[in-house]
Amino acid sequence: MAEPKRKIRIGDLLVQNDVITEDQLQTALREQKSTGRKLGRTLIDLGYVDEDSLLNILSRQLDVPFVQLRNYQFDPALVKKLPEAMARRFRAIVLAEQGGELLVGMADPLDIFAYDELVRVLKQPVKQAVVRESELLNTLDLVYRRTEEIASLAEELEDELGDDAFDLAELSAETESEEAPVVKLLKTLFEDAIQARSSDIHIEPDETVVRIRQRVDGVLQEQVMKEKRVNAALVLRLKLMAGLNISEKRLPQDGRFNVRVKGRSIDVRVSTMPVQYGESVVMRLLDQSGGTLELDSTGMPDRLLRNFRRMIKRPHGMILVTGPTGSGKTTTLYGALTELNQPEVKIITAEDPVEYRLPRITQVQVNPKIGLHFANVLRAALRQDPDIVLVGEMRDAETVEIGLRAAMTGHLVLSTLHTNDSISSAMRLIDMGAEPFLVASSLLGVVAQRLVRKVCDNCRQPYEPTEQERVWLNNFDLDPLDLEAGFVHGRGCYQCGNTGYKGRMGVYEMLEMNEPMLDALRRRDVSGFTRAARESSLYRPLGMCAMDYALRGITSLQEVARVAATSEADVSLEDQEPPVLAEMEDGPDGQDRESI
Repeated sequence: MAEPKRKIRIGDLLVQNDVITEDQLQTALREQKSTGRKLGRTLIDLGYVDEDSLLNILSRQLDVPFVQLRNYQFDPALVKKLPEAMARRFRAIVLAEQGGELLVGMADPLDIFAYDELVRVLKQPVKQAVVRESELLNTLDLVYRRTEEIASLAEELEDELGDDAFDLAELSAETESEEAPVVKLLKTLFEDAIQARSSDIHIEPDETVVRIRQRVDGVLQEQVMKEKRVNAALVLRLKLMAGLNISEKRLPQDGRFNVRVKGRSIDVRVSTMPVQYGESVVMRLLDQSGGTLELDSTGMPDRLLRNFRRMIKRPHGMILVTGPTGSGKTTTLYGALTELNQPEVKIITAEDPVEYRLPRITQVQVNPKIGLHFANVLRAALRQDPDIVLVGEMRDAETVEIGLRAAMTGHLVLSTLHTNDSISSAMRLIDMGAEPFLVASSLLGVVAQRLVRKVCDNCRQPYEPTEQERVWLNNFDLDPLDLEAGFVHGRGCYQCGNTGYKGRMGVYEMLEMNEPMLDALRRRDVSGFTRAARESSLYRPLGMCAMDYALRGITSLQEVARVAATSEADVSLEDQEPPVLAEMEDGPDGQDRESI
């Protein structure tokens, strides 16, 4: 059995190697006594040594490898040999097995107690490796998904429900306890969703099973539970949390509540719907602790961002952000509001629903059930002396006309429209019943956008386009020098859930109104407007913006094809992955599922 060298003192070791001075060591020791942190972490926090230097010295002195976890390919079965609680407590992870010996990465290989406990729990010879603590903590979140715990809690809840139909009143009272199985199951479900960066949780009853699906980077990931009767208990508890009517199972209901998960405040929008085998629940997760939304974080190219900032600083006019559901429009609009939010500016919004609460901004939740529609809110808002008005969506002719007239009479109006590109948006307003002169007089510009998935940094590798893709690439009129850089794709790893993608970013096209476009609008000349738009200096199609990211190795050709198929280069790649149509579905309330 490989034993660590137990008599090494890290402070003395660093002094001997002239990494720190004796005075710095004494200062760190005093700081350690007051904080209770490990000496190595204290030295790093004080800036006396950087983490890599410390770990390299430990690696040499202990004669153990220094492993970079970021690019390490884990074996899930080996990782699970060490329980998650032990892994987090001792800052350790099982990396490999060779000849009956386990290689275990440790943030502090000098922790004798941790080493002894690992040997006891793993019941195998243990060889140590040194790993960065920051990388280790991120890795633990990724490799220890809660799927097994969710399945176990579902089974426990099924057993507790028994064979007879459960009493709603008893279950309602019981769920006040933090130890109730349904509470523990929901808690684990939320923790797993936050750990996996999910934007939505779907709970769907089937004939014999319950499906739990989480949307990660726009794509659903599924877990199936055999305990079908668990669905009713989950729905009941969620209805109670959201303040919904627990006895009404025939009609859809909407609500919201707030939970704290791992120290983060998560706003949960709940939508229930009666389906064939019970009630389906979809929860949209909105992280309220993520800080303010900034335009710089949207990923908009610098040139477009400068022009967009110039447009939103105009005193009056209408600016539209367009795209299908799930294209990131809310992110862009909230970023604009954050930038415009000043003490001297009155901002009123009409939203369905209010997703993020912004200070100093008057936000109104529309409620069609009582007749509080976008048009009514907008009409009332204009009597509240606003400088800027945000309308969640231009849904009908009345809202469009009021918005355009508000833009003409000295207000800046921001809104969204469900169109595929920026060129069709202006004509869509006219098709909805707006007078051409109103649109021409009020519209300042249109931003169209989509979200593309980013290739996972951990498993990215060069990608050689197929013959069919090379033909398709001719649509983009690319410079041969650009193509020499090559493309990338992700082969799939533990960090990205074997999808090859991790995270999303926006791709944009912008149309700023000029005189030729406005003349064509006044004449209802669709072809003339399209021609003038394409000739404008700022216009660049969505597909080209996505291709820029592919050439820079940020996204893949498959993601470019999905964006380009709905814009100028309407070409498909039959041999590749199908477009992720799930990203264009509606969220729980029929609104956009933007990634914020």
